[in-house]
Amino acid sequence: MIALALIVAGTTLAIGLAATFLLRLLPTVRLQLAGLALLAVALPLAAVLLSGWVMFHMGDDVKILAVAAASALVAVAAALVLGTSVARRIDRLRAASGALAAGDLAARAPDSGPRELAELGRSFNEMAANLEGLFDARRELVAAASHDLRTPIASITAMLEAIEDGLAEPAEYLPALQDQARRLAGLVEDLFELARIDSGALAHELRAISLAPLVESCVRGFQAEARAQNVRLEKRIAETPDVRCAPEEVERVLLNLLKNALRHTPSDGTVAVILAAASDQVQVTVEDTGEGLTPEAAHRMFDRFWRGDSSRTGETGGAGLGLAIARGLVEAQGGRIWAEPRETGGARVSFTLPVAGA
Repeated sequence: MIALALIVAGTTLAIGLAATFLLRLLPTVRLQLAGLALLAVALPLAAVLLSGWVMFHMGDDVKILAVAAASALVAVAAALVLGTSVARRIDRLRAASGALAAGDLAARAPDSGPRELAELGRSFNEMAANLEGLFDARRELVAAASHDLRTPIASITAMLEAIEDGLAEPAEYLPALQDQARRLAGLVEDLFELARIDSGALAHELRAISLAPLVESCVRGFQAEARAQNVRLEKRIAETPDVRCAPEEVERVLLNLLKNALRHTPSDGTVAVILAAASDQVQVTVEDTGEGLTPEAAHRMFDRFWRGDSSRTGETGGAGLGLAIARGLVEAQGGRIWAEPRETGGARVSFTLPVAGA
């Protein structure tokens, strides 16, 4: 009897493993579930029937077969219902992915149902939302870049036409042409820099340096401009460890922040540069006593071509790429940059860089 039990158990296990492998080859989830239900009912009952027939030559084989068949049919029906429900949700997810692939960025998948399918739907929707935001940002970038490129080109064209028609002498428009050409070249260079940041093609030579001399040099370079605007320029430099960075890129970021702060600080105001240690990072902060920041400005001021209120227009603030480049440069060196309003008025922009060896 023990030998028979072992033979039946081994045979059942072998058949179950083989059938399970074959079920994986079925083309749909619905068929796989139905096959699994049939196997789960039929295999144990077949083993019981075989054992009973061998041991007792039972006369009720037909009844047992009927019960087994009924149980198998119920299990298969339940599996078909469940498989249909699962397949329907998968079909909706497939339809949403197809619509997204066809260019419908508003396509979303259902995020209800069993936990796994709900999580899959939420992940898909998050991906779709990110793609939609990315394409919206690209459209805004193209529109803003086209506008800012068109302005100097239009000015250059108008001046050249005036010279060509004899309405002005070349020497009269030469300085203005040079200014517009420099503006156009600067914008193209900024766009190229952003493209390099996006592609990860920036090549930085990182080395361990102290930021204190760099901060002092940048502040010293703006002292004359600050005096001309009657703005007090301060520096507060604490003792900090060396950071690992690309000094020329950090200098570029700090000069950009100082330039923005001076631009938006009224006469008799103050701009301060603060250098301090922060855990395993060193933080550089530029504060001003200007008009301050709205919540939207604090959130969006590092976006490309974004300009805030009327005091931060293209006439006074350039093309709106400087802070976007600053963010890319800081993040490429392992730091982060952010902006916030000061409690007593004005704006505060800070960035951090990792300590060397941290």
